[in-house]
Amino acid sequence: MWIESLGPTLELEDCFHRLAGMKHRIWFDSVSDRQHNRGRYSFLTADPVGWLHKTIDQTDPWPELHRWCSRLPSHGMVANAELAQTQSIELPPFCGGLAGLIGYEAAWWLEPSVRMPADFSAEHPTTGMAIGIYDWTIAVDHVTGQTLLICNGLNAKLETNLGRGKQRAQSIRQRLEQKPDQEPRSRASSPSASSLMPSQEASKSCPSPTLKSNFTEEGYRNAVAEIIARIRAGDSFQVNLSQALTHPATCSAAELYQRLRQTNPAPYACFFDLGCEQILSSSPEGFLQVRDRKVVTRPIKGTVPRTGDDIEDERLAQVLGGSAKDRAENIMIVDLMRNDLSIVCEDSSVRVTGLCELERYQSVQHLVSTVEGQLRNGVAISELLAACFPGGSITGAPKIEAMKTIARLEGQPRGAYCGSMGYISVTGNADFNILIRTVTQREGQWHFPVGGGITSRSDPQNELDETWTKAQGMLRAIQATTSDEPRN
Repeated sequence: MWIESLGPTLELEDCFHRLAGMKHRIWFDSVSDRQHNRGRYSFLTADPVGWLHKTIDQTDPWPELHRWCSRLPSHGMVANAELAQTQSIELPPFCGGLAGLIGYEAAWWLEPSVRMPADFSAEHPTTGMAIGIYDWTIAVDHVTGQTLLICNGLNAKLETNLGRGKQRAQSIRQRLEQKPDQEPRSRASSPSASSLMPSQEASKSCPSPTLKSNFTEEGYRNAVAEIIARIRAGDSFQVNLSQALTHPATCSAAELYQRLRQTNPAPYACFFDLGCEQILSSSPEGFLQVRDRKVVTRPIKGTVPRTGDDIEDERLAQVLGGSAKDRAENIMIVDLMRNDLSIVCEDSSVRVTGLCELERYQSVQHLVSTVEGQLRNGVAISELLAACFPGGSITGAPKIEAMKTIARLEGQPRGAYCGSMGYISVTGNADFNILIRTVTQREGQWHFPVGGGITSRSDPQNELDETWTKAQGMLRAIQATTSDEPRN
């Protein structure tokens, strides 16, 4: 790999703007999180040398992803001897390789029985998978302040070449030295976050004039009640139900994302421009992380809001920690993820290293667990993804039965929401999130589903309220797009 230091003064947002106009721009956008010991690195990349994009009505892309993964070189050699001699270089987890989106409906190719009965692809083709071969990345270490430009010289055949890497480094440096392309902006009016909330007087078909849902309030409560009845009849243990919110886009995807990262920062945030649509996420949830063949997954189940009042937040945290319903929900998903990991991990290596631990974020507090395992020899990371996808925290258990119920009750594809974004590095590392707190900008609309896990102890109104709690960070970002500074 050809590596150059870009110094500690390069601002991430400035780099992001200077890459505007390059195809399929990605920003894996973390912040240093000393409390949770995550979010050390952020990565920017664009202009992949290979591109795999399939909508849910097209042929299965998983075999191609497996082929790419099997041919991806795995190395960590720094070719720039001068840099290696003058600086202590610690390679970041992502040095280029495969990166992109695995949409929720990518599971349809893995398990056809969970497909929706109707074809929803004619009017708005839904992306099932969009993965690029990225031959370079800008890596920012939030702990040391070091910023590196890493070029591995990959081509579309996944062959490396040092000369190509050096040429790419020169072209990216030139791009960073130029005045950034103007990101399109809009100052169209947008209602406040509070006005977007449904009210008692709201229309049954639309919670507010600008914010629409695929459910009425009564319809969502009825769907929750139906799930509870099916759980008590023995069909499932838990089902994750979401309502899909839609709001007219009032600015560019890049501008909304900058507001989202200010109003709702998260360790697994990301931005991805597919061309036909843009994915903006401030997800707090990691799906699968691989370091030296060690796998870590961190399912989230159990949510209460942050109020801004420390005493009230602590009270809510104690309520969450003592909730039998939320703990049971979390433990069920832990068992599901243990079973999924056991398919591809060494016998007896799968273990729970954290159970129902409280974590606080900008808008919410969650119960989070941690499950670890060691990948068996010969298992590719794409096979790990296929064994565990989608994450159990956003389906329910048993997974297949829960997904069938989701398809029937939600009545439309989720798309990016509850899928995963991440990377498989040439160094053998991988990191994928779960796309919650996620906005998809498509055809002038912002789509952002919100949901929660339903168990036999759920209350339909409480479950509906929880979806609005989870929507608050995104609604604040929408509100902030019309002001110079984010509003609280």
